This record gives sequence, structure tokens and C-alpha cells, in this order.
Amino acid sequence: MALIEARDVTKAYTMGDQAVHALRGVSLDIEEGEFVAVMGASGSGKSTLMNILGCLDLPTTGEYRLAGESVEQMQPDQLASVRNRRIGFVFQQFNLLPRTTAVENVELPMVYAGVRSQERRARALEALRKVGLADRSTHTPSELSGGQQQRVAIARALVNHPQLILADEPTGALDSQTSEEIMRLLTELNSQGMTIVLVTHEHDIAAWAHRQVTFRDGLILEDKWGSDSNFRRNLAVPN
Repeated sequence: MALIEARDVTKAYTMGDQAVHALRGVSLDIEEGEFVAVMGASGSGKSTLMNILGCLDLPTTGEYRLAGESVEQMQPDQLASVRNRRIGFVFQQFNLLPRTTAVENVELPMVYAGVRSQERRARALEALRKVGLADRSTHTPSELSGGQQQRVAIARALVNHPQLILADEPTGALDSQTSEEIMRLLTELNSQGMTIVLVTHEHDIAAWAHRQVTFRDGLILEDKWGSDSNFRRNLAVPN
């Protein structure tokens, strides 16, 4: 089943008296359980696409359905609800509250979702356990390494049980060894059934994904599957 369905999506911005076309008619399907890397140079359209897929922005024209739900005509409060229910976000700069402990940072999405405090704490601690940080739950970001902070951010993304993880350059602020640790964690989450869409400009990071989609000038230049990926073949195997 397609979790993401984009059809002829365009996005244009007005800068002064000029229109800038960030996306020029993009169509893309992503199935449940895929691990997709979106690549491209600065200005290629990959970040604009990520914002639309994450319901942070709306297309100028075209259609976008997330888990069968039509998104392109939604109002801001509806988009916020979809983000909270269906999507977990992981960013390059972690975006953790500096004076707040790891477990309190992970609880934040549940505060917005109206989850009661006792359940919030239990779910946040379980999410930290999943990313290997159960023993760091009371530490603030300044007491954690960069890799540990990104693990907290991943736990925060997981805590509302989303259908989709959107990761925007999640290893961009990390050294190579720590980057590999984060990618192993994302790969493990994907092996458990989580759909992951990753934006990166690094080919070695993209190589962890089943599929690489490359953008240039607001269009998909290439959409290819990794040579060792069984995901596409498995789609055709009957249950």
C-alpha cells in the first residue's frame, strides 16, 4: 500500500517580481515500509518536497495523499493534526530544548497530543530504551554527545507511534563514526516496519536506503533501487 502519493506536485514562490519554481510537476509513490533517500544539490527541490511530505507546506498545484488522506486543501490546524498523528521528524540540529531533560524532550509531542502525564513518562522512557538511552533519561542536551542528542531526537520522533519518519540531514552535524551509528539505528527501525524518508547530500548516507531519488531543478532526475534491496521484490510476494 502506498503511504505517500504525490501527483504532479508543483511549488512556486514569489520573490520580488519573479516566480521561483521549486518543484515543477513531481509525481512520487512511497510504499509502507520503504527506506528512501532523497538527494540533490542545494536548490534542487528536495527540501521543498520534504516540507510538503511533512505537511509543513502545501503544494501550489497537484495532489498529495498521506495514508490515503488528501492533504493539499487542508487548513493549518488540520495539517498540525496530521503531523502529530502520522509523522515523526528528525532534523540536522536536533532541535532539543536545552534546559529540559532527555525524557522531557521526548514527552513534548505527547503534550501537544493531550496524553496524560503518567502515560507520557512511560512512553518516553520506552522510546529512550529503544534508542539505547534508558540510562541518560535525566540528562540535559549539554550533558549528551551529538550522537546521543540525535538519538533523543529519534526517540521523540517515535513516541507518538507515527507511520512515517522524515529525517532531514540527520547526520549532517555528526562525525563519520557517529553518523554510522545513527544510520544503523534508522535501518533497524526500518527493519521493524517503519517507513523512513531521508534527505541527504551524502552518497554514503544515501547508500543505506533501499531506494535513492535524486532531484535537479525541481524535477526527479533519477529514481533507483539499491542493488542489494529486496523490498521491491517483496511487494510482489503474496502473503
